[in-house]
Amino acid sequence: MKNIFVGNLSFDTNEQTIRSLFEAHGAVDRVSVVTDRDTGQPRGFAFVEMGDNAAGDRAIAAINGHEVGGRSLNVNEARPKGEGGGGSRGGGGSRDGNRGGGGGYGRKSGGRY
Repeated sequence: MKNIFVGNLSFDTNEQTIRSLFEAHGAVDRVSVVTDRDTGQPRGFAFVEMGDNAAGDRAIAAINGHEVGGRSLNVNEARPKGEGGGGSRGGGGSRDGNRGGGGGYGRKSGGRY
């Protein structure tokens, strides 16, 4: 199975348009247009699953750079969630896990006010 990332989509591009592009190169198992969870609007990228790896490779080679809706598509093999440039969701703290802090306004040493 080949999982393919399709980026730089026009916000008007729908699942059927993407499916048609890829079906010219082999059977498409699934198309998922990613939408914003709050607004439901497309986020400009999608994932396509193709059962045949060779057909997936041919589709990537043929469609990458192809213009759809006035935009040049960025098509490549999708990486698993843990890899890539998604950025960290964590924050704060230091290497030892201590976030520092403590104290507060009006505190005197010894823990008494």
